[in-house]
This record gives sequence, C-alpha cells and structure tokens, in this order.
Amino acid sequence: MSTDPTLLRRLGIYSAIALVVSNMVGTGIFTSTGFLAGDLGDPKLVLIIWLVGAVVALVGAFCYSELGVNFPASGGEYVYLTRAYGPTLGFMSGWVSFFAGFSAPIAAAALAFSDYLGYFYPALKQQNVWFRWGGEYALQFGGAQVMACGLILVFTILNLFGVEFIARIQNALTSVKLLVMVAFIGGGLLLGHGDWGHLTETTTRTSHLPIYAQFAVSLFWIYVGYSGWNAATYVAEELQRPERTLPLALTIGTSLVAALYLLFNIVFIYATPLGEMKGVLAVGSLTAKSLFGPEIAGVFSLLLAVSLMSTVNAMVTIGPRLYYAMAKNGAFLPVAAKVHPEWRTPVPAILCQGACAMLMTLISFGNLMTYIGYLLSLFATLAVAGLFKFRRQAGWQKLGVVSFAWPLVPMLFVIPGVVLVFVGLQFAPVISAAVALTLISGALVYRFRIKGQAPV
Repeated sequence: MSTDPTLLRRLGIYSAIALVVSNMVGTGIFTSTGFLAGDLGDPKLVLIIWLVGAVVALVGAFCYSELGVNFPASGGEYVYLTRAYGPTLGFMSGWVSFFAGFSAPIAAAALAFSDYLGYFYPALKQQNVWFRWGGEYALQFGGAQVMACGLILVFTILNLFGVEFIARIQNALTSVKLLVMVAFIGGGLLLGHGDWGHLTETTTRTSHLPIYAQFAVSLFWIYVGYSGWNAATYVAEELQRPERTLPLALTIGTSLVAALYLLFNIVFIYATPLGEMKGVLAVGSLTAKSLFGPEIAGVFSLLLAVSLMSTVNAMVTIGPRLYYAMAKNGAFLPVAAKVHPEWRTPVPAILCQGACAMLMTLISFGNLMTYIGYLLSLFATLAVAGLFKFRRQAGWQKLGVVSFAWPLVPMLFVIPGVVLVFVGLQFAPVISAAVALTLISGALVYRFRIKGQAPV
C-alpha cells in the first residue's frame, strides 16, 4: 500500500462556491467594459454581449456539472478530455491550462490590481511603463509589473501552507468582494450621480472591423470575464460529497456572478457615457469618481483592488491541483505530483505556476486577455462536446437540466466555441499564432517527455 501523502476532502459547499465566484469575478468585469465601449460603440451591444456570455457560462456550468458528477476527481478538463479523446488531448488540456487557464489569468488579474492602485500612485498604471520592447505585441516592464509580481509572490507563498489555511483567507476575500460589488451597485443606483440617458448614447468606435466581426472578437474578452465557472471541478478530489457539492457550487456560483455582471455594467454606463470610458482599464475607478466624487472613488478603487486579490488567490489555489492530478496519472512532469508531507499541498506545482505567472506580466494586458479567451473557449468546447460520447455509455448519470430538449443545452455552448476558433484565425492572426505555438509545444512535450508514462 502506498504511503505517499494525498489530498483530503475538506472543502464544503460555501468554500466551493467561493472558489467559483472568486475565479469569475475580477479581471474581466473590472477591466473589459472600457475596451468594449470603444470596440462596440453602443451601450445596448455592451449589455447584450455580457448577457450572451452569461447564457454560455450557465449552460457550460450545467454541462460540467454532469461531467463532474460522473468523474468526481480533481483535474477538470484534463479528466474529461482524457476519458473522451485519450491521453494526448488530456495532456494538451493541462498544458494549455498551465499557461492560458491559470498563469496568464493570474498575471492579468495582478496587472489589473496594479492599475487600480494606480488611482493613488500613477506610476503603477500600465500606461506608465519604464521600458517597452517591440510594437503592438510588445513586452513591457514598469511599476505595474513590479507590483503584480509582488502580489503573485505573496499568494504563491501563502498557498504552500495548506488548503484549509488558504480557504479561510479565500472565504474572507470573497466576502469582501461580494460586499464591495453589492455596495457599488446599490450605492451607484440609489445615491450616485448618474444619468439614465447614457444608456442610449452611442460613441465613435475605435475598431475598424465590421460590427458583427468585432462582436465575435470581443467575445474572447467576455469568455475571460466569465471564466472560472468551472473552478470547483479542479478541486473535486478535495470536496465533501462531490456528487452534491459540485453541481450546486457550479450552478449557484455562475448564476450569482451573471446577475452581478449585468448589474455592474448597468451602473458603469449609468455613471459615465461610453465615450468617456473608451480604452480605460480601471473602469471601476472612473465610474466611481463620476458617481461619488474623488474621495469616495478612492475608497472604491482600493476595495476593488482588494477584490482582485481574491481573484489572484483563487487561481493560485486551483491551478496546481490540476497539474497534481495530471502528474499523479503520469500525464505531466512527475515533480507536480509531489505533496508536502505536513502541509499536504502540491508545493512544486504551486511554485512553477507562480514563476510562470510573474513572467507573463511582461505581456500587455489586451494581448493576455485575447490569448486566454481563445484557448479557454477551445478546450471547454471540446470538453462539453464529450457529452455526446459519454451519454451513450451504460450507467452514465444524466442531469435533468442537461437532458432538457437534448441536445439544445450542450449545443448552446459548442456552437459559439466553434465560431470563435474561426473568428480568431481570421481577425486575430498574431494571437492565433501564439495559440498554435502553445499547442505545438504541448504536443512536442507529450511526444518526447510524457508519452509512455500516461495511462491509455
């Protein structure tokens, strides 16, 4: 019998919901609307695209609930894609998750955290970088990168000391995040100085793409905004009663966040005309200043920065559990399967992820967001498509919400995912090349380093 330390089932329903909410709420909602304002130019389209994202995320959560009930093991897409398509694609999903699922989103959230602190210290804003190498797809370094790396380092170290310890921190940060969002929405609508006329005011678009093409490209940002709805699947092996906790956490967490996102965007537009928020990253600070004045806006900027800390911590917690699950099955570098005997955490995986995330802060925020959205939508689409194979197997547990008007629910997720692949190839060729490089490098690592170790 093996005496190696393993993960323990210590996380309850609230902690699971907290992980979902913390992974979803953060970078996307606190940064995207300013860019969408310029790209789409119409308040109605801005609200519609967030609504489309809500529908896709919710049906994705329904489908992942069914997958998770049948495969209650840590690892998320890695587990589902390995079972559906074999170990090669399973490994590829984990490889992609390391870069685009966790390291890049951690970097983006940390950069957004720095930009919100830039309300007080302008040197921390990404526009005030010290050095920039290259053109549109440049690497850059400045105060924003220093602050972002510091935040990542702190949470990487804290996550070494046990899941219960970090879960308490996460629950507290998530509670603060939800209170801030509710206060921002309630205070903005009841006490803020806004104008409902802003909801009908259009602005000149900054994008040269046709509106239908730009709407599709902008969905990459929306996918990032809603990413995290599958967060609880990555710690399924540490959930108490996963057959009950997992579906509830995914559905409740996703529904709660979708409602908050739509209300948040209404407050943004109520506070500030689209023309004034075009291209603004820290859109929460801008709109808080319009609603409440500069002093109260400073309070909200600080609280929104704290909220982004919750996002960083949640992803730092969840990512290494995926690499652990893969390595334990021989489908990732063996060192990722090592668990500290006292802290019972995958220490090497946590440290490697932290180092990669800090390096990725050198990439510009916009390019990070498009890269993340492209790869996440691709592999989530493949995972949901696996339901068409799994449902033909004897003994498969079918959830009623997925069975409704079958195959309507999974198709509502799969079709947009397929469309986004073609949109990316046509309208984002450089990001598409980065995506291809990630996939090719993963295939090479699997072929020459992993193949033969992974189970068939």
